[in-house]
Amino acid sequence: MKIFFIILVFFLTNCSLNNNSKFWTEENIKKNVYKKQLDEIMKKQNDIFSMNFSEYKIFIEEYSKISSYPDIDD
Repeated sequence: MKIFFIILVFFLTNCSLNNNSKFWTEENIKKNVYKKQLDEIMKKQNDIFSMNFSEYKIFIEEYSKISSYPDIDD
């Protein structure tokens, strides 16, 4: 019984509350919100006139990331 209790305590105390963990960071939350917003925008991609300015900006930024245009900043 003591061994079971020790093992139980060991497993229960192994959860990570580290701030640098990928589950607890604010950056991960922002990425998830952005991804959800991007998914909604991509549903509208066939009719770009239905997008507002901020949605269109996000759409263009994402579209330019996956495009094969050359980088002219060099």
